[in-house]
Amino acid sequence: MPISLDQLLAGYPPSVETSAARVRKALASARRVFIVLDDDPTGTQSVADLPVLTDWSPEALEWALTQGRPAVYVMTNSRSLDPDDAARRNREVAAAAFEASDRTGIRVDFVSRSDSTLRGHFPLEPRVLAECIAEHEHRRVDGIVIVPAFGDAGRITVGGVHYAGSVADGFTPVGESEFAGDATFGYRSSRLAEWVEEKSGGELPASSVIEISLAELRTDLGAVAARLRSAGSEQPIVSDIVDENDLRRLSLAVQQAEDAGSRFIYRVGPPFVRARIGQEVHLPLDHDDLVAIRQGGLAENSVGGLVVVGSHVQQTTRQLEALRAIDKPTEVEIDVPVVLTSGRDGHLDAIVDQVLAELPRGNVVVRTSRTRITGSDAADSLAIARAVSDAVVEVVQRVLAGYPPRFVIAKGGITSSDVAARGLGMTRAFVRGPMLPGIVSLWEPVAGPACGIPYIVFAGNVGDENSLVEVVDKLS
Repeated sequence: MPISLDQLLAGYPPSVETSAARVRKALASARRVFIVLDDDPTGTQSVADLPVLTDWSPEALEWALTQGRPAVYVMTNSRSLDPDDAARRNREVAAAAFEASDRTGIRVDFVSRSDSTLRGHFPLEPRVLAECIAEHEHRRVDGIVIVPAFGDAGRITVGGVHYAGSVADGFTPVGESEFAGDATFGYRSSRLAEWVEEKSGGELPASSVIEISLAELRTDLGAVAARLRSAGSEQPIVSDIVDENDLRRLSLAVQQAEDAGSRFIYRVGPPFVRARIGQEVHLPLDHDDLVAIRQGGLAENSVGGLVVVGSHVQQTTRQLEALRAIDKPTEVEIDVPVVLTSGRDGHLDAIVDQVLAELPRGNVVVRTSRTRITGSDAADSLAIARAVSDAVVEVVQRVLAGYPPRFVIAKGGITSSDVAARGLGMTRAFVRGPMLPGIVSLWEPVAGPACGIPYIVFAGNVGDENSLVEVVDKLS
């Protein structure tokens, strides 16, 4: 039975108004840029006007560091990789970031951005980054700050327990949600300290995790900073978070601890970076913003947009049904069982031909078949997911070459990463802001063949049933 927000917050102090400007002022003393290693592109939906890279060469990172922005997103897409490849990719990004830092004289800190519903390579990825810092700076990271909360999407942490839900429908412990049953990154625990123990195979017991309560966060930042200062030897730290003010107050306490000499890595959900750099909550983009992005681009006069759906969560299915009922786009299905056979090439040829025929008339949805196919184990499931993603990428590449769509929406985290980096050949972009309040980001490509085509990163598990309709309507 979902729990109401009023029930969850009973007995806790009220939220304390904390300005983004106060966080920016606290951060100003340190000349540094946060390198956000995003395990899929949906981490950008909470920020605006920051560089995004799908290429992590030292040259690309040097370009990003010199844009004068407080954070840079690097799309690692590591959630689609096996553990060894994910570790290797994190090391590559860290090495390139340190090289770019040495060239520019700009200090870098690392954020390991992951899923607000706790899916991903943990504790692997922050540990790898901690090793890289130790090798480069000859000092050990003191703490790993774990903050999956994403209030705009209904993920909050209260009493040490992480919840998924909404104000309207109530909140459920995330370990009881559909996300906990993920074929590759499933889990049982909802209390974050116990989740740390579970995901580390008992190596990091719940008793070793520093837990920051909502009451403490809202009443005594000095005490929170002192608790952060007490961390050592990559100790996990989790914090209750309900709203933006809570994130900003945690950012102030973290900055105070860092100013006193602590060194942290962050394992966080999307809005943490916004709060950590003191960025205001950006209003949803409007018609004029979209016109400015399209101006002079390949798709300025195109008719139909392309909606690519790879996510299988229930929210995506409901959103697709609403789009089907209201917008009535042409739908083309990539049949996953066929993609895994020798009939793949002919199947994709037919899909591309149909999409190219329909785009000059209106919007087209290209979706994978809705029945999820899993392998015999986590590694086999990842291999199947990669084969399906390769098929999606090929379709997008061929459609872009034949008829640049008016816009591209990619629904699902791994889908979004692969469509951006491989399907559209996007190496550098700027995230311009959200399409809806606090969620669903728009990227403006600044390099590659998709310049001038608004690209929308739409996580599978955010928004209500009409959110996809709203985004398509705004873009059309």
